Amino acid sequence: MKKKMTVLDFQKYKDEGKKFTYVTAYDYTTASIVNDSESEVILVGDSLGMVMLGYSETAGVTMDDMVHHIKPVVKGAPNTFVVGDMPFGSYNVSCEQAIMNANRLMKETGCDCIKLEGGVEMADKIGAIVKAGIPVMGHIGLTPQTSSQLGGFRIQGGTPESAAQLIEDAKVIEKAGAFSMVVECVPSCVTKALSKAIKVPVLGIGAGPYVDCQVLVTQDLLGMYRDFKPKFVKRFAQIRKSMVEGLNQFHKETLDGTFPSPEYSFNAKVEGY
Repeated sequence: MKKKMTVLDFQKYKDEGKKFTYVTAYDYTTASIVNDSESEVILVGDSLGMVMLGYSETAGVTMDDMVHHIKPVVKGAPNTFVVGDMPFGSYNVSCEQAIMNANRLMKETGCDCIKLEGGVEMADKIGAIVKAGIPVMGHIGLTPQTSSQLGGFRIQGGTPESAAQLIEDAKVIEKAGAFSMVVECVPSCVTKALSKAIKVPVLGIGAGPYVDCQVLVTQDLLGMYRDFKPKFVKRFAQIRKSMVEGLNQFHKETLDGTFPSPEYSFNAKVEGY
């Protein structure tokens, strides 16, 4: 059985040049499957709004939603590092609000760290949470919670000016105390420069090969979610197709009477029947 990573292992892996992977889970069963795999990190992300709750974006996800979904994931994946996502509106008002909600996420769920989106503008919130004793993972580049400001789900850092701002964001949130950071939807060359500019691990989703860890949504990489497929997603399995085939086979055998056969029935003799 794999050994669970710690916050310190993120930096250790980077320093040793050891790559690792980071996927999502939003429920006990999926978490237990990831726990049985070799993937080291689980994010219970506010992407659950789209993947699990059918929202068109992530901004509608609440703290209650996050607590509800993180708790069973922690139970299902005792040997996997679990990241709890701070939802939109839970940390952008003040440092006090950010600390209060980060405390809640850690205390009520048992997750191993929290993640929040934003660069320079969120450095004070990151610093305050870290000073309160909670490990923080940053998230820059495409930030889904504020994607409307960015013109939708689009590549970030595509101009010299925006690339320079991304690198500045990375430096500032590293200085604020983030122990690692997700970089999403950024050109590979920009990610490469960003990775050289900071010391903490860079966790890339749609950010090319020059990162310390690759991140994908489990439902994307296993072919379960069909509503939207980002360019950077590779399907490593087609679970949705297999599930539909299984359900159709169950339906067929029910209609033609081949299920349940004696093998799947209780065959004890009852007197009088």
